[in-house]
Amino acid sequence: MNNTFLSILVILKRETLGYFSTPVAYVFITIFLVLAGLFTFYLGSFFSIGQANLSSFFEWHPWLYLLLIPAISMRLWAEEKRNGTIELLTTLPVSTLSIVLGKFFAAWFFTTIALMLTFPIWLTVNYLGNPDNGIILAGYLGSLLMAGAYLSIGSCISAITKNQVIAFIISVTVCFLITLSGLPIVLDFFTSWAGQNMIDIISSFSFLTNFNNITRGLVELKSILYFLSLITFFLVLNIIFIDELKD
Repeated sequence: MNNTFLSILVILKRETLGYFSTPVAYVFITIFLVLAGLFTFYLGSFFSIGQANLSSFFEWHPWLYLLLIPAISMRLWAEEKRNGTIELLTTLPVSTLSIVLGKFFAAWFFTTIALMLTFPIWLTVNYLGNPDNGIILAGYLGSLLMAGAYLSIGSCISAITKNQVIAFIISVTVCFLITLSGLPIVLDFFTSWAGQNMIDIISSFSFLTNFNNITRGLVELKSILYFLSLITFFLVLNIIFIDELKD
């Protein structure tokens, strides 16, 4: 157990340093911060709604992550395959579990850094009014969990192809479909022929439904378990796909 934990930390450190050794990391963070600010203050009508909250900030996160997270995850395994380093990586004296978790947590940590750099927006809303900071904190928690779910899907898909563009397109498509299942227009389609129980089940599998519950301050166990289960499921698939490369 200790060896596995240390192996995960070593890979996490290697991957994290790899992000910041190229301009790509700084470009990604800049794009994320610019878009987050643009969507919050302009498209989200932050000033015109006259309320001291960050609902206009968090409501855009599913759509920001839909494009930006696959741009991170597409390189996790596809690049290793393209460069021919996947064979070296899989022959290291560490378990596949350690490699997959190390790379995943590094990507999640990098995403966390980008999200934490939006802290000035939180300070701004506190300067302008008296928001419920507990709800805002819950929003950040939900955003991190959703980012982790997007990353686990993208990492899994990256493991089955060596083409980063293909990995990006498939990841965006899968994440879009899961996100889309919670939109009213989709649920209305099922209303005409499916029962309410079926509609509730479809809605419960959506990023939007569970994320919106958390951002409203409803930090329910089922929403937390939804994201953690989704992350676990796709990481297990990721491990299976990488193990197949060893055979």
